[in-house]
Amino acid sequence: MSTGKINVSVENIFPLIKKFLYNDHEIFLRELVSNATDATLKLKHLTSIGEAKVEYGNPIIEVKIDKEGKKLHIIDQGLGMTSDEVEKYINQVAFSGAEEFLEKYKDSAKDSGIIGHFGLGFYSAFMVAEKVEIITKSFKDEPAAHWTCDGSPEFTLEPSDKTSRGTEIILHIAEDSLEFLEDYKIRELLTKYNKFMPIPIKFGTRKESLPLAEDAAEDAKPEQVEVDNIINNPTPAWTKQPTDLSDEDYKSFYRELYPMQFEDPLFNIHLNVDYPFNLTGILYFPKMSADLQIQKDKIQMYQNQVFVTDNVEGIVPEFLGMLKGVIDSPDIPLNVSRSGLQADSNVKKISNYITRKVADKLKGLFNENREDFEKKWNDIKIVLEYGMLSEPKFYEKSGDFVLYPTVDDKYYTLSELKEALTANQTDKNGKLVVLYASNKDAQHSYIAAAKDKGYEVLLLDSPIISHLIQKLESDNENLTFVRVDGDSIEKLIQKEETQISKLSEDEQGNLKTVLEEIVPKTNYSVQLEPMDSTAAPFIITQPEFMRRMKEMSQSGGGGMFGMGNFPEMYNLVVNTNSDLATTILNTSDKSVQESLVKQALDLAKISQGLLKGEELTAFVKRSFELIK
Repeated sequence: MSTGKINVSVENIFPLIKKFLYNDHEIFLRELVSNATDATLKLKHLTSIGEAKVEYGNPIIEVKIDKEGKKLHIIDQGLGMTSDEVEKYINQVAFSGAEEFLEKYKDSAKDSGIIGHFGLGFYSAFMVAEKVEIITKSFKDEPAAHWTCDGSPEFTLEPSDKTSRGTEIILHIAEDSLEFLEDYKIRELLTKYNKFMPIPIKFGTRKESLPLAEDAAEDAKPEQVEVDNIINNPTPAWTKQPTDLSDEDYKSFYRELYPMQFEDPLFNIHLNVDYPFNLTGILYFPKMSADLQIQKDKIQMYQNQVFVTDNVEGIVPEFLGMLKGVIDSPDIPLNVSRSGLQADSNVKKISNYITRKVADKLKGLFNENREDFEKKWNDIKIVLEYGMLSEPKFYEKSGDFVLYPTVDDKYYTLSELKEALTANQTDKNGKLVVLYASNKDAQHSYIAAAKDKGYEVLLLDSPIISHLIQKLESDNENLTFVRVDGDSIEKLIQKEETQISKLSEDEQGNLKTVLEEIVPKTNYSVQLEPMDSTAAPFIITQPEFMRRMKEMSQSGGGGMFGMGNFPEMYNLVVNTNSDLATTILNTSDKSVQESLVKQALDLAKISQGLLKGEELTAFVKRSFELIK
């Protein structure tokens, strides 16, 4: 038996490891199972190239709890170590970076990946154990070794009678970490970090029913046998080629990732690249609501099938943070700070690649089955519109597949929209005016007025649409978007012909004076317009610029300072060619005149959904009195 000191001058390394990494102390199991996986995969490689003259077989990794003995065992059937290798890898190499680790990262060592970065993965065991043993037998024909350390720099190394190849690590769990002797806790950690590791992981056993014989009696019960409880899927979908997977395989994997998700995803994007970096993964488009406050952190990040984080900010483009799925890459530097990660050129390349791949996939889906793509549009548009605003590279490609639906469920790309609308909706100044509604029901009367003129009206109802149309206008000359209730339809798309008012200028002046005495100035600006005699007598509109700036201010990023708190201002457009305008003007009884104006204003408010509360109650009461 030999004893010695671990080759590190900082004697209090163990308390420091425990202290600095305590918030992440659960990662010890991830590190130890990862080491066991590496040892097994290395053996597979050595046997495949003929360097290891042993049978690889079907190795597994076993995690066992000994509650009475307060021990946790991690057992592998990998390549194992000789005494010399234990001395080299456990006592020397593992601590080559220890002092640098302590000095450089003692403030930020709560990053769960940091310990592995310095070859200290094995020593994470001391975060939960007061003593650790390694019993290991190499695939080489050499005696087994038994290493023991109680968390001080002293260790013992002696021969062992272990005869089977591989390594067993025994953790004597410390009093402050007894939760790691509970089945539920270990199962939880293995499921979280090691669910998709490439070597089967056994945790206990389970009963399985054998199939009944064909001639079995009706009341025969199947025989039950005890089998290994393998808690991981060593070959998850993202490790396979897309050609080997069916739609059902993708859906089944989605359910495996998100067992509490009851709706199937709309479609998936399989990522697979090996140059200039390695990256595989599957991204899923779930059904989206028109709510930007969607729960993020649903994409899981793996490094060689080991779970690392579900905070993928800086790796995945921000607009895709609303998607779900998996990304696996050995090339992402997980042991640096978030700001370092975002500045890393490899990460930028990965983010750009994912953006391009998603855009290409969307274009492919659009071209393959446009009808199906249109059906899914409302469920995915919020992600794509956000992508157009936040990722220039995505915006460049978006013209190929981003759709603009009408209130009648027709779908146009931007170029198709321009082609279809130019002849009818170009105003006298040569500007193509695209009319849109944000709510089909609330803006029904305005939509109807536009349709009477033969105009097409889009339905654009996402919370960021004001930002998006602002961008589209700045990038497309002579194109303007106007909400259909922004003004009278004659004013929205001004043609050469002008309507003549049947009221003289003096009469119009008198009418405006009457109206301004009754209509509240704080919220309404009175405008007189000569329109078709069949058009509504009173129309409430909201100027496009003011409303858009206010919406942009409320949804963040843009708009004028303080516009979000600006009071609502509307135009009251009065049709001077309507019979009602003439009646109001010619009524000499002031109280009747006032009643007519208030009733007409309230009717206009109803068409905009603005009549509420006390005003609505008074209107209903007044209306009933009129029909007595």
